[in-house]
Formats: sequence, structure tokens, C-alpha cells
Amino acid sequence: MVERHVEARGVHDAAVLDAMRAVPREAFLPENLAEFAYDDTPLPIEEGQTISQPFIVAAMAEALKLGPHDRVLEIGTGSGYAAAVLAEIAGEVYSIERHRVLADHATRRLQELDYQNVHVLCGDGTLGWPEHAPFDAILVSAGGPEVPRVLVEQLAPGGRIVIPVGPDLRDQRLLRVTKDSTGQTNTEDLGGVRFVPLIGAGGFGEGAEAPSQKRIPRPERPIAHLIREACRPISDIGEAELGPFLEQIGDARVVLLGEASHGTSEFYRMRTRITTELVMRRGFNIVAIEGDWPDAARVDHHVRGLDFPVHEDPPFTRFPTWMWRNREVLELVAWLKSHNELIKDPERRVGFHGLDLYSLYKSLDAVLHYLNDVDPKAAKIAGERYACLSPWERDPALYGRAAISRGYAECERPVVAVLRDLLERRLDYARADGDRFFDATSNAHLVAAAEEYYRVMYYGGPASWNLRDQHMFDTLGRLLEFRGSDAKAVVWAHNSHVGDARATEMGAARGEHNVGQLCRERFGDAVFSIGFGTHTGTVAAATDWDGPMEIKKVRPSHPSSYERLCHDSSVPAFLLSLRYPSRDAVREELASPRLERAIGVIYRPETELESHYFQAALPWQFDAYVWFDETRAVDALEPEAARAEVPHVYG
Repeated sequence: MVERHVEARGVHDAAVLDAMRAVPREAFLPENLAEFAYDDTPLPIEEGQTISQPFIVAAMAEALKLGPHDRVLEIGTGSGYAAAVLAEIAGEVYSIERHRVLADHATRRLQELDYQNVHVLCGDGTLGWPEHAPFDAILVSAGGPEVPRVLVEQLAPGGRIVIPVGPDLRDQRLLRVTKDSTGQTNTEDLGGVRFVPLIGAGGFGEGAEAPSQKRIPRPERPIAHLIREACRPISDIGEAELGPFLEQIGDARVVLLGEASHGTSEFYRMRTRITTELVMRRGFNIVAIEGDWPDAARVDHHVRGLDFPVHEDPPFTRFPTWMWRNREVLELVAWLKSHNELIKDPERRVGFHGLDLYSLYKSLDAVLHYLNDVDPKAAKIAGERYACLSPWERDPALYGRAAISRGYAECERPVVAVLRDLLERRLDYARADGDRFFDATSNAHLVAAAEEYYRVMYYGGPASWNLRDQHMFDTLGRLLEFRGSDAKAVVWAHNSHVGDARATEMGAARGEHNVGQLCRERFGDAVFSIGFGTHTGTVAAATDWDGPMEIKKVRPSHPSSYERLCHDSSVPAFLLSLRYPSRDAVREELASPRLERAIGVIYRPETELESHYFQAALPWQFDAYVWFDETRAVDALEPEAARAEVPHVYG
């Protein structure tokens, strides 16, 4: 955690780094959250409050410029974690917490860990602790409208206050205020942050709200009425009127279709309906999915009638198989096949492509098969370069572990060299067979990206997520370029990939970007993003990675979530415009950040709030939102069933 989330992000004070290593963060969390202790993220604790992410704790401690004999005042004890970190560095720590339950729990935890130099008081932290003033440093772990004057008065000459300040809780700045020997102060701006509100005589009033809090009740019933008035009800997916919706999409070149889970039938069927309309009425000719390139290529060859040599294993056989081997996707594949058969010009047929990077070895094999057919000498060289990856063929993640433990990336240069050689020969290869060459280079790009991905995933943090989404975006860009200036793409991926990350805590708190953000930055208004959500029902998901598929019950949505607002509208299914709403109040009322649920291939209802909810501002995340109040799991297909219904695709 210290190396990957703290030091790597710019905290270099040795005393702070040692303190972060010394304090066991799991000791300050509820037992059911211990597994998340060393993730760089805030986590919920008692009284609807949060424990700050490790990087923020370390960065604020470093900003205080503490010495071993300093007396420190902390405002907002919370779990007691930050107080323990400060106690490892400074002489004495005095911490004030307004919630009695939190103060008592923090006192007990600190005593059990033998922090005898920490003193906890339950009271109004904005008034300070005058009995023990002056303080060499004051840390305020909550955002106030201004720096409380009384805290400045309790600061010793040469002392420092680090505090989040801002009249709007969504736009706070972290300030360091230094007091000189004459009593004058100097203020430095250390950057943007988001904290819970500083409540008290010198802060906000008792009813203040913070977007980062995950359990704050909201007056949501009037907004639910507004949603009911502004939405377009969907009585039947197959008969839903999409004309006005397509008008809003207009001349967009990229349409991003999300999903709130990877195992919900209604999401797949509605995306199929929207996709077919975009193909027939708006000229879209690319369907790009959050799936692996070589697996999707098998489907692409089938639906476009391409006569490619078949070297691949059956597609979509790795975990999670149900994500793309299901009856709902089969219906889309059958429709694309029948649609393309009516189009005589092969260049105008709709393609089906994968954007993801998990298929390291399938892509490696595809490159070698292609080169064996067109350039056996080059194939031999590529095979020698790719050989460094062969010991980890059964589990590519083991390569990342080995690369980290050895301190170097032994395969990075060879796999990049294969890609470079392919691109240098692009004129010769592409002249012989443009489609096959593009397929091969796409697989070579994937191998290079996957090699890096499996290395950086062991560092944690945003790097692996950002690399994966950058690869998906780059693959989409190459597809659009290859298909020509008139190409249009519809993308199927999870909400967390297609919604603009800047409107969520992914971007605001964790420094992650995604396909939606990158598309918005590249294409502007020529991108239209659609999110999906549900209240309850069933979902196909696993409990652990590589575990068996289960049909799980989806818990009713959290009271403070966007999903609960939609449920309270009492409309079973609808489409809600957010970029061009029928009433401007829709964007205004929904813009305040709320919880949003994300179920991937893993679903753990027992820790749902902690592991499946995040903060988002829906109107800035999506251009439209599709809602189904009660949903059911996808109809997963066994390989035999797939072969019987669509020959040469899934078999």
C-alpha cells in the first residue's frame, strides 16, 4: 500500500512513510471491511462517516511538516486511524470527535494498540482544545466554509494548519495556513479535495451534506415524481418507440451502451434493440464489446461471411463464460448475420469486435498463425520473441507476479518488437489481405498491452484500470480508422466503462479514467452515452473470480441511491433523457452526487454497500438512462446448445 498508493503518488517524507507502514489500518475498520483495508479508498465506518483513503492521510500528514516533539491537534477523530499515524511521528496528539460512538470506539482501538500519546475528546472540534494549546500543528479532517479563527488563535508561532476549505462541499481546496512569529498567517493552496462537512460553531450547520458520505438521507420523493413526469415509459422492449431517442443521438459517431451488471437479461435485450435501430436507421457498422478480440473475431467472421482460416479454440470459454455465451447475445448475432446477408458490398457489412485485453495467449497464437500463413520467416522470429511468455500460459497473472518479484519486465521488449515488425510491413501485408492484417495487428497490440497489464495489476491503484480502458479506447479508435471516415460504432460495456469517469469517484478520488471519458475528450458531442439500472431481481454472477456462475438475488437498491429514486417513480421501465431532458429541472435535481450500484461478474450482496456502490453525478456521467425496476438473469448457454443453434460460432 505504501509503495503503490502513497510513495508512488508523491509522498516522500520518511517519517510519514514509516508511520503508514506501522499502523494496521484493518484495526480501525469494522470486521466485515478488513479485506479492503489496504485499498486506496475511503471506507464507511460507524455514524455514517468514513475513514479517509490512505494517500490523503499521508499527504495531509506530510503537509503538516511534523517533528518528533510537536504537539498536534486533530479535528475529526473518526476511526482513530489518522491519529495513530500522527502519533507515530509527533510527540503528543490531541484529537476531537463530535460523535460519542466514534470517540469511544477510537479511544478503545488506540488503547489496544498502546498509543499512550493520543488523547481523545468528544466535543465541537471547531472550538479547538484551549486547555492544551498552543499546538505546533493542527489537522482538520473535515471541510469547512473557512478556516476557523479560534483554531488559528490556538496555533503556536511557526505552527501549521492543514484544512479543506470551500463554501461548496463539491469544490473544496486543501489549504496550509502557517502562522509566523508576529501572528500573521500565510496560506498555501495544496489542491482540490472532497471531505465530509466540518460541523460546529466554526463550521457548517448540523444539516450540512457532503457528496462523499454514503449514508446521508435525502428528500428524494419529489425527485422521483419529477422522473415519472419526464421519462418515456417502456411497456415492451421489442415495441418501445425509439424515434425521439434516435433524434437526440443525432449524428453521433459513437454510442456507448452500458449495463449495471454483466448478467442481466433486460440490459442485453434493450441494447440489442437500440443497436439494431442504430444499424438500420443511423448507419452504424461496428459493434464493439467488452470482450476479447480473438473470441469476438470468430463471431465477426461468421456475421460478415469472412473466409478466415479457423485456428482458434471455441470463443468465450474463459471466465466469465455467461457474459457473452448467452441466449440474449445469440439473438444479436443471428440478427447481424441475417442483416449482413442482405448487403452485397462486404465493406458495408456490420462488424462485431472485442475491445478487451485478457486474451493474451489466444491473441499470441493468432499472430503466429497469421505470420505462418503469410511470412513463415517472420513467424519464426515472432515465435522466439513470444517464447518468454510460454511458462505462464495456464495463468497469465503469474507472469505479472514473476516480473514484479524479479524486478524487471523480461517480455516487454520482445512482444513490442513483434508489433513493431508487423507495422513496418503493413504495406506488404495489408495489400495482400487488409482484413486479416488488421486482425493480426489488433492481436499484436493486445499482446503488448496485456503483457503490461499483467505486470502493473500487482501494483494496484489506478494504473491497471487506466491501462485496460486506454487499450479498449485505442482499439475502438483503430476500428473506426480502419472502417473509414463514415464508420460509426456502438459499444457494449459496463456502466463503469462507458459513463464519464470524471463524474464519479473513480475520477474524482482515485485518478481513474475510462472509455467514456476518453471518447468524450476525443469526439466531444459526437459521443452519446447511455447508462442502465435496476432495483431488484436476479443476476448471473460469481462469488469469487473464476468461480461458478450462480443465479443470485439482487438486493433492493440503497435508500440514498439513484436506483431508489427510479424505483420510487413507480414506473416499471423507462428511458430518461439527461442531455436533452423534457424538463431542465431533471438535470438540476439529479446533479447532486448520489450512490450508484455496479455489479460486475462478481456479486457479494453481504458487502453490497462497500463493494458495489460508488458516488456519481448521473447527468454528467450519461446522456440518457434506461431503467428496469425488476430484472432477471441472462439465459446462459452451454457449448452444445450454442453449436446446435448457430453453427461455426460458439462450437
